[in-house]
Amino acid sequence: MPNEHTPDILNTLANLSSDEVFTSPELVNALLDLLPQELFTNPKSTFLDPSCKTGVFLREIAKRLMKGIAKDYPDVQERINHIMGEQLYGISLTNLTYLVSNRTVYCSMYPDGDMSAVSSFGKGISKGSGNIRWESIKHTWDVEDENKAKCIYCSAPKKQYKNDENAENYAYGFIHPSYYNRVSKMKFDVIIGNPPYQLSDGGAQASATPIYNLFIENAIKMNPKYLCMIVPARWYTGGKTPEEFRLKMITDRHIKELYDHSNSADCFPTLGDHNIKGGICYFLWSRDYDGPCTIHTMEKDVCVHTSVRYLKEDGCDVFIRDEAGVQILNKIKQQTKSHFQDIVSSRKPFGLPTNFKDFVDRPFGDKTIKIYANKAIGYVSKSQLMKNADWVSKYKLFVPKAVGNGDVSSDRIKPKLMGPNTCCTETYLVIGPFNTEEESKNCATYIETKFFHYLLSLKKITQDNTQKVYQFIPMVPLTKAWTDAELYKEFNLTDEEITYIESTVWPAKEVAEDDE
Repeated sequence: MPNEHTPDILNTLANLSSDEVFTSPELVNALLDLLPQELFTNPKSTFLDPSCKTGVFLREIAKRLMKGIAKDYPDVQERINHIMGEQLYGISLTNLTYLVSNRTVYCSMYPDGDMSAVSSFGKGISKGSGNIRWESIKHTWDVEDENKAKCIYCSAPKKQYKNDENAENYAYGFIHPSYYNRVSKMKFDVIIGNPPYQLSDGGAQASATPIYNLFIENAIKMNPKYLCMIVPARWYTGGKTPEEFRLKMITDRHIKELYDHSNSADCFPTLGDHNIKGGICYFLWSRDYDGPCTIHTMEKDVCVHTSVRYLKEDGCDVFIRDEAGVQILNKIKQQTKSHFQDIVSSRKPFGLPTNFKDFVDRPFGDKTIKIYANKAIGYVSKSQLMKNADWVSKYKLFVPKAVGNGDVSSDRIKPKLMGPNTCCTETYLVIGPFNTEEESKNCATYIETKFFHYLLSLKKITQDNTQKVYQFIPMVPLTKAWTDAELYKEFNLTDEEITYIESTVWPAKEVAEDDE
């Protein structure tokens, strides 16, 4: 029928997981628009996607080249052969994605299939191999013990990712030297893609190790003219992403543009409840650029704010996505004498892990200590504590180690006031300890303010509520209870800054409902 809409097949595929997310053609073209468009009119431009899943990046590049180099190659078949044989290259993640990518780019699962769009790849490349490659790479284990061994290149645990010839082991070629060392000898104008984000590390509660950073680092080592990748935004403040990587990124003056989506659904609406904590970003890295970054704050397809600044602020080891937050933070830092972070415990405040279960459900003597564990309350003896036993007799606050999803408009930390003879597992952090109950209550009033939560949000962009996310919060005297109005006055915030904080932290309706 004339008005019938035929969807792009690459928009209909289900994601393999929230770690290997399929990229829509629309999002791919948003990345391609960042590149100098003369690349698509140059028959010598070369492109590499080091993490092919559906082949969509190469397909959309091919579309642009088909138009852009038509004058150089007026014969359509000759043009196709040149583009596929001399300009487009890909490394697939798995055998399955290799076949899907071939089908997308060459119109055939096999480059030499009867339906292949390519009649010759040129330069001695056999038609059967094509320029999209996949090899079954093996992990390299650090120790022999299967229960302890991890790959020295991607940290995959041997227990979960054995080198089994009959199963996919997710040893991605671009981040393992046995393959990367061969690819790295090639030169590309553009490296572009959406790499896998993480690998399960076998830990509790779906624990995983980030690997997208390895794709970015190896791509930069190849020194292309341009690098474009779409990755989780959690590298801004850390999480499990290595600190060394974050510092490299925020001090890299070759990052010319950054598109910041705090809501991953803007880019990947099909993920549903499996949204990517901290949001998504994509960036343009330019080898020949040296200067500040143009930062685009995005809501869905709309840019709501643009700023030009360096990713690293003086005295700050993270990237603050909120430009207004930079100005507010700099004002507060000048008036800060001590930091709230100093009274926040590290993980496992009493040395007990989240899965600690060695407690009973009833007190068993005068020296019994009440323990708050993961979805449970029990009783232990002081001898069971691994550290900070002197905190037991004091007043303190417990806050969850994981809260919300990193959205300052909804995340809310509600401290639990704890008296003497209490402790907790890794499920909680301890704030304090305090000598008096009054101090602990006054501290709780401070934590419950919008002022406190706004400064917390500058580093807390995921659910992680660890000690380091409290870095930017100033310490205040705990001899009194605190309100937002008093804090705004204490730190000399302007009416404009106050309005911004008030409109950013917790919509009024949600606060009212929450307080009922």
